[in-house]
Parts: sequence; C-alpha cells; structure tokens
Amino acid sequence: MIDLALLRENPEIVRRSQAARGNDQSTVDVALEADRSRRAALTAFEELRAEQNAFGKQVAKAPKEEKAALVAQAKDLAERVKQAQAEANAASEAAAVALARIENIVIDGVPAGGEEDFIELRRVGELPAFDFEPRDHLELGELLGAIDMERGAKVSGARFYFLRGIGARLEIALMNLALDKALQNGFVPLITPTLVRPEIMQGTGFLGEHADEVYHLDKDDDLYLVGTSEVALAGYHKDEIVDLSDGALRYAGWSTCYRREAGSHGKDTRGIIRVHQFNKLEMFVYTTAEDAEAEHLRLVALQEEMLTALGLAYRVIDVAAGDLGSSAARKYDIEAWVPTQGAFRELTSTSNCTTYQARRLDVRHRPEAEEGSGAPKTQHVATLNGTLATTRWIVALLETHQQADGSVRVPAVLRPYLGGLEVISPLADERAAR
Repeated sequence: MIDLALLRENPEIVRRSQAARGNDQSTVDVALEADRSRRAALTAFEELRAEQNAFGKQVAKAPKEEKAALVAQAKDLAERVKQAQAEANAASEAAAVALARIENIVIDGVPAGGEEDFIELRRVGELPAFDFEPRDHLELGELLGAIDMERGAKVSGARFYFLRGIGARLEIALMNLALDKALQNGFVPLITPTLVRPEIMQGTGFLGEHADEVYHLDKDDDLYLVGTSEVALAGYHKDEIVDLSDGALRYAGWSTCYRREAGSHGKDTRGIIRVHQFNKLEMFVYTTAEDAEAEHLRLVALQEEMLTALGLAYRVIDVAAGDLGSSAARKYDIEAWVPTQGAFRELTSTSNCTTYQARRLDVRHRPEAEEGSGAPKTQHVATLNGTLATTRWIVALLETHQQADGSVRVPAVLRPYLGGLEVISPLADERAAR
C-alpha cells in the first residue's frame, strides 16, 4: 500500500501519480473517504469498548440489589460493542479495497503514458550486420540441436519447450556467469521456492489487474506459482525488522518461473521469446528509502556489464508510468537487438518499488539513532529487483553471434563455463536435432 500520511497530507501528489499511470483519479477521493470512515468506525468502537470496561468495574462494585438492572445494561452495551466492532471491521476491509486501487507513487521524471511512451536513455554497441541471410533463433536452435519446441508442445502444450544438448548447457552457462557476477558484487545466492502463499503474492502486488498471468493451485493447496523469484525474495523477510546498519541486503534468487501469458495470443508464438516456463537469476535488494534510487542505477549498471560482456547491442529505456505494474515507482528495461526481427526486445527489467511492497509485507528497519536522541522508530524499507540472466537471452545470443553455416560463436566470457568451447556447430546429422 502507499504511505497513508502522504495520502492524507498530499493527495494531489497521489492524484498526479494516478493520472500519469492512466488510472482514474477519483480512486484517491474514494480512498480518502474510506480512510476517514475506517478511522471514525475504529474510534467509535474503541470508545464503546472503554465505556464497557468502565461499566464492568461499576457492575462489580455495585450492591447486590442493583446488579440485576446493571447486568441488563451491560448486556445491551456488549451488543452495541459487538455491532461497533463489526462496523469497524467492515470499514477496515472497505478501506483496504479502496487503498489497493492506488498503485505505487511514481517517481518524479518518470514519463507519463502507456507502453509506447517510454524514453530511450541510451544505445550501446554496434548492431550486428551480416553478408548472408540471418536465421532466427529457433532455426539456429534446431540446427544446433539446442531447442525442441515440437516435443515441448507434445509433452506440455503450446509455449513449452525443451532445451537440449548445447541449449541446456548454454542456459546453465549464462546462469552461472550471472551468479558469479552477483557474488562479486555482494549478493547472497538463494534457490527460492516457486510456490508461495496468497499473502506473499498479494503483498508483492502481483494479484491486481494482472492476476490472470499467474498460475494458481486452488482447492486443497491455495498456492501460486511465481513468475519471478522476486515474489519469494520479497516475502523472505515478511514481518521482520531487518538490520541495514552495514548497508543494503542483496540477494540473488535462482528459480524456475511460470507465466500464463494470458492475453498474448498470437504474439511471439515462434521460439522461446514468450513462453510459460523459464529460468531466471533475479537480483533483489532491501535498502533504505533514501538510498533506493542510487541502488536502482547500480542494478542497471550490473545488467549492462553482463550484456556488454556478451557482445550484445542494446538500449536502456525509462518505462512510462502506465506500463510499470502496480508495485514499481520507476522501471528501467534493457532491450537487446534481435536481428531477424529488426527490433530491440526486452532482456532485463529492474524496478524500484520504494516502500510499497515492504508496507504490504511489513518489512522494516531501525535507522541509526542520532547521539542523545534515543531509539528511533522503525521505518519501512525500500525494495528493488532486477534480472541478471534468463532463458530469453539465448534468443539474442544465437542471432547476434551466428555465422553463415549456421554455427554460433561463443562470447569469450562464456567459454570457461562451456569447457572452452569457441564455436557451437550444427549437428552433423540434422535428424539428430529432431
């Protein structure tokens, strides 16, 4: 949820944020009224309960002959308290619903608008040029015996696949390269659960308008399959006071991810660009609200180092407010050039969620006290997340580094993870790829 003090004291900031996202600004007024009603109902309940407690003491001290009448009054008062509590609970639930319609407050400078209204910040690297007709990643993957979509569909349905042989090795190499990068930069590696409870999924903001993207195991389980290890990592310190006295807590979560890709029918159906299952190494950071923006740029720099080392041409974009998702206050995407599409395609995202997720999951820290000021109150942390490697990177790698005969040059940085392999060659017997 957003900061209630901000909503009450500066509702215009919240209205501007909602407008930038393309959301209905009236949600702010509805939330303010629901918040007022909740507080009024809670006050009425607490006053009645205090009256009940005081009356109970009066009954206990009353003479025997007066008690019968007082007990009857006490029963009436108890019924009123019960009714007030029900009204307070209903008002709290209504306020929670109203507040949930307000997404995280976007940071100043984030472009307004929707998916096409991003701002391109920079381009890095030369676009690959070929003196032959380049093959797309799926054709290359089949020649190399690396990708098997046909059997993936046979086993699991559309948008599932097998990575086999060098394809499997290439993904593991990418993930290990990313893991080493994370370790070198102070991240603690975690292999995370891929099934989480509803309150964790809700707390990270993934059960809003995009809930149809999430796989849900209902009936006896009531668990959600994560679309990113961000979900489990955000829940890792739920209901805790974390220690940030030595700096940010940085985690690298390795997990399989699942996405229904609802509403994407007909988009990127060829190959492994938009699939239901993939692997990802995700950076996740808990830090102070004051340090969050600097940390955000740090995560982007790590992603750029990875893509540059892999020899990929890319651009960095500042995502528009309407395309952020409910939790993010700012998001930078890095898109690599995919030659056969003649376009940049997203390989990484990194988001600053400020205190939005931490408020929902109640993750706090205690700031250092100034000398002589006493112990300071706890504050909610800021959370950030960003991709450091994922299956989709194989698309850009194969297409960028392909050669005329269908072979693919292995970037030098990946060779130690592939036993020194410099070139991935097509299978001698094309039938073996099938």
